Amino acid sequence: MTAEKREASKSLVASGVKIVKACEIVGHSRASYYRKIRDWRVADTAVIDAINEQLQRSPRAGFWKCFDRMRLKGYKFNHKRVHRVYCQMGLNLKRRTKRVLPKRITVPLEVVDAANEQWALDFMHDSLYCGRPFRTLNVIDEGTRECLAIEVDTSLPAPRLIRVLDRLKVERGLPRQIRLDNGPELTAGEFVDWCVDNEINLAYIQPGKPQQNGFAERFNGTFRRKFLNAYLFEDLPQVRDMAWVWMMDYNEERPHDSLGKLPPAMYRQKLENSSLELSQ
Repeated sequence: MTAEKREASKSLVASGVKIVKACEIVGHSRASYYRKIRDWRVADTAVIDAINEQLQRSPRAGFWKCFDRMRLKGYKFNHKRVHRVYCQMGLNLKRRTKRVLPKRITVPLEVVDAANEQWALDFMHDSLYCGRPFRTLNVIDEGTRECLAIEVDTSLPAPRLIRVLDRLKVERGLPRQIRLDNGPELTAGEFVDWCVDNEINLAYIQPGKPQQNGFAERFNGTFRRKFLNAYLFEDLPQVRDMAWVWMMDYNEERPHDSLGKLPPAMYRQKLENSSLELSQ
């Protein structure tokens, strides 16, 4: 700002306005007008060299660590001067603040014995044969234990999660509640707003309590043992194709102990028939 005022006052003086009047117009002091412009890089060469010396030893050191190291080395620079030079050098990096989650209350793992009432989401990690990592998004119907979707990709941000749920919305509708953890994709504003618009209650579990999402964790264990650990994958299309085949077998052929030895799809059909008989 001072440099801009100096240039403005000099411009007025060049056009014929007296120095006193020009400084008064732009709000610039005459002392600053007459003061010679100095290059801070030249005036603060000693401070710059001292800061660079410390940063060579600890490149990620913040201002106070850097300043304390300089003091231990015997430098007597005032901390205000060092901080000014530190900022002018562009070293005042943005501080990463820890994301504070809202307080999560304990939600009992109570499940309605009906299809499409309560879902659960969770992510898993694995890697291809070449070492390239990938993720899977698993969507489970807690009432029937069906696996509704296994989305596979190297990155699964909130918009991708919404796209999966939009597809399921067309295929079978949306649930009343979704149980999920506190991952960044699941707490993103875009995803939360989408759930509010679709009147879905989000039942977040408490941090560090994966047992509160027990149905998803139980499925993940089976998916890890029976699929991810059982095969070597060459590329993502292969993972997607094999995961779809495995999901079909899990839903339609594999007996589930907690469902009376019935596959999830058959159990869902049983629940729908029972509810139909009761309505009649």
